[in-house]
Amino acid sequence: MPKLDGTHIFERLSERLEELQQGREVAPRDLRKLLTDAQRAAMDEAWAEQQALRKKKRARTKEEEVALGWKTKREIHIEAYVKAIAEADDAMLETIEGLQRNAQVRQARIYMDTYSQARTEGKTEEVAKNLANNELTKAGLRRIDGRHVGFTSKRDREIWAIEEKILNRLRSEMTSEELEQIELSEAHDKALRDKGKRLSR
Repeated sequence: MPKLDGTHIFERLSERLEELQQGREVAPRDLRKLLTDAQRAAMDEAWAEQQALRKKKRARTKEEEVALGWKTKREIHIEAYVKAIAEADDAMLETIEGLQRNAQVRQARIYMDTYSQARTEGKTEEVAKNLANNELTKAGLRRIDGRHVGFTSKRDREIWAIEEKILNRLRSEMTSEELEQIELSEAHDKALRDKGKRLSR
C-alpha cells in the first residue's frame, strides 16, 4: 500500500471528523491511526483529565456537566481531530513543495538516464530527446519538451484536480507579497520554457 502524504492525511482527517460530528460509530483503531503519536497522547491525556474531573465533581444534570467542564469521549475525539486538521493544514504548503521537489528530481533522473542511454547506443540527439520525453510520459511526469500527450488515466485527472484545489486554496490565503513572488517565479519559468522552445527549432 502506498505511503500517505500530507495531502491524503488532511483529506482523511476531514472525512473522519465529519463522521464523528455526524455521530457515526468509528472503531477505536480507525480513530487513532490517522493521528501522530503526539496527537494520540494529547487525546489520551485529555480523556484521563475528564475521568479525574468526574471522580472529583459529581453532576446530576446536563447543565451541571457543562458548568463543571465535563466532555464526552466523542467531544474529546472531535477536539483532537480539529487540532490535527489545523496542524495538517499548516504543513500543507511544505508537503506540496516537497512532493514537487521529489517529482522534479525523478523527472530529471528519468530524462537524463534515458537520454544518456540512447546517445550511448548511437541514436541522434533528437531521437534521444524524444525517447527521454516518452519515458517521462510513461512515468506520468511532465515532458521537458512541453508537449501535452492526450492519454491520462482517471486517477491522474483526479489527482490533478485535487492538486489544483489545494493550490488555489493556498493562493487565496497568501499575502499580496507572496502572490507577487509566485507570479514572478511563474513568469520566469515560462520565459525559460519559451526560450528553450525557440532554441530547439
